[in-house]
Amino acid sequence: MADTLHDTDLIIIGGGPAGCAAARMAASVGMRSTLVEPDRLCRNLYRIPALNNVLGGYTSGPELADSIVAELKSTELCRLELGRRVTELRADDDQVTVTVDTGARLTAPYAIVATGVGPLQPRDVTWITAPDGLTLPPLWQDDAQGRTLLVLGGDRPIGTFLRANPTTDTRLLVAYPAADAYKIEEIREDPRVILFPVEHLTLDLTEGALVSAEVVGQDGARQTITADAAYLSIGNAPTAPSGDLTRGPDGYCLPADQHPRVIVAGDLRSARFQRIMTALGSGSEAALHAYYAARELLAKG
Repeated sequence: MADTLHDTDLIIIGGGPAGCAAARMAASVGMRSTLVEPDRLCRNLYRIPALNNVLGGYTSGPELADSIVAELKSTELCRLELGRRVTELRADDDQVTVTVDTGARLTAPYAIVATGVGPLQPRDVTWITAPDGLTLPPLWQDDAQGRTLLVLGGDRPIGTFLRANPTTDTRLLVAYPAADAYKIEEIREDPRVILFPVEHLTLDLTEGALVSAEVVGQDGARQTITADAAYLSIGNAPTAPSGDLTRGPDGYCLPADQHPRVIVAGDLRSARFQRIMTALGSGSEAALHAYYAARELLAKG
Protein backbone atom coordinates (compact mmCIF):
# COMPACT_ATOMS: atom_id res chain seq x y z
CA MET A 1 0.00 0.00 0.00
CA ALA A 2 1.17 3.51 -0.70
CA ASP A 3 0.24 5.03 2.67
CA THR A 4 2.90 3.73 5.08
CA LEU A 5 1.54 5.72 8.04
CA HIS A 6 -1.06 3.06 8.75
CA ASP A 7 -0.41 0.19 11.15
CA THR A 8 -1.31 -2.31 8.45
CA ASP A 9 -2.93 -2.54 5.03
CA LEU A 10 -6.04 -4.28 6.30
CA ILE A 11 -7.64 -4.87 9.70
CA ILE A 12 -9.62 -8.09 10.00
CA ILE A 13 -12.04 -8.34 12.92
CA GLY A 14 -12.88 -11.96 13.70
CA GLY A 15 -10.83 -15.14 13.49
CA GLY A 16 -13.36 -17.64 12.19
CA PRO A 17 -13.32 -19.22 8.72
CA ALA A 18 -14.22 -15.92 6.99
CA GLY A 19 -11.60 -13.85 8.80
CA CYS A 20 -8.90 -16.47 8.33
CA ALA A 21 -9.71 -16.81 4.62
CA ALA A 22 -9.53 -13.03 4.28
CA ALA A 23 -6.06 -12.98 5.85
CA ARG A 24 -4.78 -15.73 3.57
CA MET A 25 -6.16 -14.08 0.45
CA ALA A 26 -4.78 -10.69 1.50
CA ALA A 27 -1.33 -12.19 1.96
CA SER A 28 -1.49 -13.84 -1.45
CA VAL A 29 -1.80 -10.42 -3.10
CA GLY A 30 0.87 -8.82 -0.93
CA MET A 31 -1.33 -7.07 1.64
CA ARG A 32 -0.33 -6.89 5.29
CA SER A 33 -3.18 -7.65 7.66
CA THR A 34 -3.81 -7.52 11.39
CA LEU A 35 -6.39 -10.02 12.58
CA VAL A 36 -8.08 -9.31 15.92
CA GLU A 37 -9.86 -12.18 17.69
CA PRO A 38 -10.98 -12.30 21.34
CA ASP A 39 -10.64 -16.08 21.60
CA ARG A 40 -8.80 -18.77 19.67
CA LEU A 41 -8.80 -18.97 15.90
CA CYS A 42 -11.75 -20.95 14.51
CA ARG A 43 -13.23 -21.28 18.00
CA ASN A 44 -16.71 -22.34 16.88
CA LEU A 45 -15.39 -24.61 14.16
CA TYR A 46 -13.66 -26.68 16.85
CA ARG A 47 -17.10 -27.31 18.37
CA ILE A 48 -18.66 -28.85 15.25
CA PRO A 49 -18.27 -32.63 15.56
CA ALA A 50 -19.34 -33.60 12.03
CA LEU A 51 -19.07 -32.00 8.59
CA ASN A 52 -20.69 -33.09 5.35
CA ASN A 53 -20.66 -29.93 3.20
CA VAL A 54 -17.05 -28.80 2.82
CA LEU A 55 -14.43 -29.59 0.20
CA GLY A 56 -11.13 -31.27 0.98
CA GLY A 57 -12.30 -34.45 2.66
CA TYR A 58 -12.73 -32.90 6.10
CA THR A 59 -15.33 -34.74 8.16
CA SER A 60 -15.10 -32.86 11.44
CA GLY A 61 -14.79 -29.25 12.54
CA PRO A 62 -11.58 -29.78 14.55
CA GLU A 63 -9.88 -31.43 11.57
CA LEU A 64 -10.64 -28.49 9.32
CA ALA A 65 -9.89 -25.94 12.04
CA ASP A 66 -6.44 -27.42 12.67
CA SER A 67 -5.63 -27.07 8.97
CA ILE A 68 -6.84 -23.46 8.81
CA VAL A 69 -5.02 -22.43 11.99
CA ALA A 70 -1.75 -24.01 10.85
CA GLU A 71 -1.94 -22.15 7.55
CA LEU A 72 -2.73 -18.84 9.16
CA LYS A 73 0.04 -19.07 11.73
CA SER A 74 2.50 -19.63 8.91
CA THR A 75 1.25 -16.59 7.00
CA GLU A 76 4.04 -14.03 7.37
CA LEU A 77 2.02 -11.02 6.23
CA CYS A 78 -0.68 -11.59 8.87
CA ARG A 79 -0.17 -10.33 12.42
CA LEU A 80 -2.42 -12.06 14.96
CA GLU A 81 -3.88 -10.16 17.90
CA LEU A 82 -5.51 -12.99 19.84
CA GLY A 83 -7.25 -12.44 23.16
CA ARG A 84 -8.22 -8.91 22.11
CA ARG A 85 -11.78 -7.71 21.59
CA VAL A 86 -12.71 -4.84 19.31
CA THR A 87 -14.82 -2.32 21.22
CA GLU A 88 -15.37 0.23 18.46
CA LEU A 89 -14.95 0.67 14.74
CA ARG A 90 -14.90 4.10 13.10
CA ALA A 91 -14.60 4.87 9.39
CA ASP A 92 -13.95 8.18 7.67
CA ASP A 93 -12.92 9.27 4.20
CA ASP A 94 -9.28 8.26 4.59
CA GLN A 95 -9.09 5.32 6.97
CA VAL A 96 -10.67 2.95 9.45
CA THR A 97 -9.83 3.19 13.16
CA VAL A 98 -10.37 0.16 15.38
CA THR A 99 -10.21 0.38 19.18
CA VAL A 100 -9.48 -2.78 21.18
CA ASP A 101 -10.26 -3.55 24.80
CA THR A 102 -6.80 -2.46 25.97
CA GLY A 103 -7.55 1.03 24.67
CA ALA A 104 -5.07 0.68 21.83
CA ARG A 105 -6.09 1.90 18.37
CA LEU A 106 -5.25 0.39 15.01
CA THR A 107 -5.64 2.17 11.69
CA ALA A 108 -5.76 0.90 8.14
CA PRO A 109 -7.21 1.97 4.81
CA TYR A 110 -9.82 -0.82 5.04
CA ALA A 111 -11.36 -3.19 7.57
CA ILE A 112 -13.08 -6.53 7.14
CA VAL A 113 -15.67 -7.33 9.81
CA ALA A 114 -16.18 -11.10 10.16
CA THR A 115 -17.37 -11.41 13.76
CA GLY A 116 -20.09 -13.89 12.90
CA VAL A 117 -22.97 -14.83 15.14
CA GLY A 118 -23.58 -16.18 18.63
CA PRO A 119 -26.34 -18.44 19.99
CA LEU A 120 -29.68 -16.91 20.90
CA GLN A 121 -30.79 -17.43 24.50
CA PRO A 122 -34.34 -18.08 25.79
CA ARG A 123 -34.74 -14.39 26.65
CA ASP A 124 -34.20 -13.51 22.98
CA VAL A 125 -37.35 -15.22 21.67
CA THR A 126 -41.01 -14.64 22.49
CA TRP A 127 -42.14 -18.26 22.49
CA ILE A 128 -40.11 -19.17 25.60
CA THR A 129 -40.62 -18.00 29.18
CA ALA A 130 -37.59 -18.81 31.33
CA PRO A 131 -36.08 -17.70 34.67
CA ASP A 132 -34.43 -14.28 34.58
CA GLY A 133 -30.79 -14.35 33.58
CA LEU A 134 -30.88 -17.98 32.44
CA THR A 135 -28.11 -18.91 29.99
CA LEU A 136 -28.14 -22.35 28.39
CA PRO A 137 -25.42 -24.04 26.33
CA PRO A 138 -25.86 -24.99 22.67
CA LEU A 139 -26.61 -28.65 21.99
CA TRP A 140 -23.22 -29.43 20.45
CA GLN A 141 -21.58 -29.03 23.87
CA ASP A 142 -23.21 -32.23 25.12
CA ASP A 143 -21.93 -35.74 24.36
CA ALA A 144 -23.51 -37.60 27.30
CA GLN A 145 -24.81 -41.10 26.82
CA GLY A 146 -28.09 -42.37 28.16
CA ARG A 147 -29.64 -39.00 28.98
CA THR A 148 -32.86 -37.33 27.98
CA LEU A 149 -32.26 -33.78 26.77
CA LEU A 150 -34.79 -31.04 26.19
CA VAL A 151 -33.72 -29.12 23.09
CA LEU A 152 -35.22 -25.66 22.67
CA GLY A 153 -35.66 -24.84 18.99
CA GLY A 154 -35.37 -26.88 15.83
CA ASP A 155 -32.28 -25.34 14.24
CA ARG A 156 -29.96 -27.49 12.13
CA PRO A 157 -27.23 -28.20 14.74
CA ILE A 158 -29.54 -30.99 15.97
CA GLY A 159 -28.87 -32.91 12.77
CA THR A 160 -25.15 -32.28 13.16
CA PHE A 161 -25.26 -33.64 16.72
CA LEU A 162 -27.05 -36.80 15.61
CA ARG A 163 -24.69 -37.43 12.68
CA ALA A 164 -21.68 -36.93 14.94
CA ASN A 165 -23.03 -39.40 17.49
CA PRO A 166 -24.61 -42.15 15.38
CA THR A 167 -24.56 -44.73 18.18
CA THR A 168 -25.52 -42.51 21.09
CA ASP A 169 -28.57 -43.50 23.08
CA THR A 170 -29.18 -39.91 24.10
CA ARG A 171 -32.86 -39.03 23.69
CA LEU A 172 -33.75 -35.59 22.32
CA LEU A 173 -37.06 -33.93 23.14
CA VAL A 174 -37.17 -31.14 20.55
CA ALA A 175 -39.59 -28.29 21.28
CA TYR A 176 -39.82 -25.96 18.31
CA PRO A 177 -42.03 -23.08 17.06
CA ALA A 178 -43.91 -23.07 13.77
CA ALA A 179 -41.12 -20.99 12.17
CA ASP A 180 -38.70 -23.92 12.60
CA ALA A 181 -40.96 -26.52 11.01
CA TYR A 182 -38.97 -26.68 7.75
CA LYS A 183 -35.70 -27.18 9.64
CA ILE A 184 -36.63 -30.41 11.39
CA GLU A 185 -37.27 -32.51 8.28
CA GLU A 186 -33.79 -34.07 8.45
CA ILE A 187 -34.37 -35.34 12.01
CA ARG A 188 -38.05 -36.23 11.82
CA GLU A 189 -37.48 -39.94 11.25
CA ASP A 190 -34.63 -40.37 13.74
CA PRO A 191 -35.85 -42.74 16.50
CA ARG A 192 -33.84 -40.84 19.12
CA VAL A 193 -35.93 -37.70 18.55
CA ILE A 194 -39.40 -36.80 19.83
CA LEU A 195 -40.81 -33.63 18.31
CA PHE A 196 -42.98 -31.14 20.16
CA PRO A 197 -44.41 -28.39 17.93
CA VAL A 198 -45.17 -25.64 20.44
CA GLU A 199 -46.93 -22.31 20.60
CA HIS A 200 -45.29 -21.45 23.93
CA LEU A 201 -43.00 -23.10 26.46
CA THR A 202 -42.39 -22.17 30.10
CA LEU A 203 -39.14 -23.52 31.46
CA ASP A 204 -38.65 -24.47 35.13
CA LEU A 205 -35.22 -25.48 36.46
CA THR A 206 -36.09 -25.55 40.17
CA GLU A 207 -37.25 -29.14 40.63
CA GLY A 208 -34.16 -30.99 41.79
CA ALA A 209 -31.79 -32.13 39.08
CA LEU A 210 -34.47 -32.40 36.38
CA VAL A 211 -35.66 -29.82 33.90
CA SER A 212 -39.39 -29.29 33.57
CA ALA A 213 -41.27 -27.40 30.87
CA GLU A 214 -44.94 -26.57 30.56
CA VAL A 215 -45.83 -26.63 26.89
CA VAL A 216 -48.74 -25.21 24.95
CA GLY A 217 -48.81 -27.07 21.64
CA GLN A 218 -49.61 -25.55 18.30
CA ASP A 219 -52.98 -27.33 18.58
CA GLY A 220 -53.64 -25.65 21.94
CA ALA A 221 -53.05 -28.81 24.00
CA ARG A 222 -51.06 -28.49 27.23
CA GLN A 223 -48.52 -30.94 28.63
CA THR A 224 -45.46 -31.17 30.85
CA ILE A 225 -42.09 -32.29 29.53
CA THR A 226 -39.28 -33.44 31.86
CA ALA A 227 -35.64 -34.05 30.95
CA ASP A 228 -32.20 -34.41 32.49
CA ALA A 229 -30.95 -31.11 31.02
CA ALA A 230 -31.91 -28.34 28.61
CA TYR A 231 -29.90 -27.21 25.60
CA LEU A 232 -30.28 -24.63 22.85
CA SER A 233 -30.91 -24.93 19.16
CA ILE A 234 -32.88 -21.69 18.73
CA GLY A 235 -30.61 -20.06 16.19
CA ASN A 236 -28.06 -17.28 16.18
CA ALA A 237 -27.79 -13.51 16.38
CA PRO A 238 -25.12 -11.21 14.90
CA THR A 239 -22.19 -10.24 17.13
CA ALA A 240 -20.88 -7.06 15.54
CA PRO A 241 -18.74 -4.40 17.26
CA SER A 242 -20.19 -0.97 17.97
CA GLY A 243 -19.44 2.02 15.80
CA ASP A 244 -19.79 2.66 12.10
CA LEU A 245 -21.60 -0.46 11.00
CA THR A 246 -25.06 -0.27 9.47
CA ARG A 247 -27.38 -2.95 10.84
CA GLY A 248 -30.65 -4.11 9.38
CA PRO A 249 -33.82 -4.67 11.45
CA ASP A 250 -32.67 -8.22 12.18
CA GLY A 251 -29.24 -7.08 13.36
CA TYR A 252 -27.35 -8.38 10.34
CA CYS A 253 -24.98 -6.10 8.42
CA LEU A 254 -25.67 -6.15 4.69
CA PRO A 255 -22.42 -5.56 2.75
CA ALA A 256 -24.03 -3.08 0.35
CA ASP A 257 -25.13 -0.82 3.24
CA GLN A 258 -21.69 -0.27 4.75
CA HIS A 259 -19.16 2.54 4.57
CA PRO A 260 -16.89 2.10 1.51
CA ARG A 261 -13.92 1.31 3.77
CA VAL A 262 -15.78 -1.33 5.80
CA ILE A 263 -16.32 -4.76 4.24
CA VAL A 264 -18.56 -7.37 5.88
CA ALA A 265 -17.84 -11.08 5.44
CA GLY A 266 -19.08 -14.43 6.68
CA ASP A 267 -22.15 -15.14 8.80
CA LEU A 268 -22.54 -11.50 9.80
CA ARG A 269 -23.97 -10.73 6.35
CA SER A 270 -27.18 -12.72 6.54
CA ALA A 271 -28.95 -15.60 8.28
CA ARG A 272 -29.48 -17.33 4.93
CA PHE A 273 -25.94 -18.40 4.08
CA GLN A 274 -24.43 -19.45 7.38
CA ARG A 275 -22.22 -22.25 6.14
CA ILE A 276 -18.48 -22.81 6.40
CA MET A 277 -17.97 -22.85 2.63
CA THR A 278 -19.82 -19.57 2.11
CA ALA A 279 -17.87 -17.98 4.97
CA LEU A 280 -14.55 -19.01 3.43
CA GLY A 281 -15.59 -17.69 0.04
CA SER A 282 -16.90 -14.37 1.34
CA GLY A 283 -13.77 -13.79 3.43
CA SER A 284 -11.58 -14.31 0.37
CA GLU A 285 -13.80 -12.03 -1.72
CA ALA A 286 -13.69 -9.34 0.99
CA ALA A 287 -9.89 -9.28 0.93
CA LEU A 288 -9.90 -8.92 -2.85
CA HIS A 289 -12.45 -6.13 -2.56
CA ALA A 290 -10.04 -4.21 -0.30
CA TYR A 291 -7.13 -4.98 -2.63
CA TYR A 292 -8.90 -3.65 -5.73
CA ALA A 293 -10.45 -0.71 -3.90
CA ALA A 294 -7.04 0.39 -2.67
CA ARG A 295 -5.84 0.44 -6.26
CA GLU A 296 -9.00 2.18 -7.46
CA LEU A 297 -9.80 -0.73 -9.76
CA LEU A 298 -13.31 -1.55 -8.51
CA ALA A 299 -15.04 0.93 -10.80
CA LYS A 300 -13.07 -0.37 -13.77
CA GLY A 301 -14.38 -3.90 -13.29
